[in-house]
Amino acid sequence: MPGIRRQARMIALQTLYEYDIANHAPEEVLQRHAEERNLHPKVVEYASELVLGAYNHLADIDAHIQSAAREWPLQQMARIDKNILRLAIYEILFNNTVPAKAAINEAVELAKTYGSETSSRFVNGVLGTIFNRAQQQPISKAESEVN
Repeated sequence: MPGIRRQARMIALQTLYEYDIANHAPEEVLQRHAEERNLHPKVVEYASELVLGAYNHLADIDAHIQSAAREWPLQQMARIDKNILRLAIYEILFNNTVPAKAAINEAVELAKTYGSETSSRFVNGVLGTIFNRAQQQPISKAESEVN
């Protein structure tokens, strides 16, 4: 039985994928998964955080994907890969409750499970680029005065 966060990521991925394919409301899709699978409340709670977080930051997240994978327009990218990236980028750049490297590793595992033969390398490369860029961001003057 996978851990709570891994299960939550799997459900969140399936939810975002359905939203991307059929434009069904993410909250309703997640609720349906929770009821059909009798998911543990902690799984539903974290999956909800991931889904709503990625959904609410979609424009920013997609801009990061496009910037890191210029040769792959979002419309041409495999939808499963795109949604794995969305989840991981939310965790890395906006959520910050797990170490970025753990979020990347989890995304690569999702890509191995749900994606194509090349998905894990693609996801790892895009997330590595985004992570490295995030590490190089200069601290703004206001933030440095707080520390």
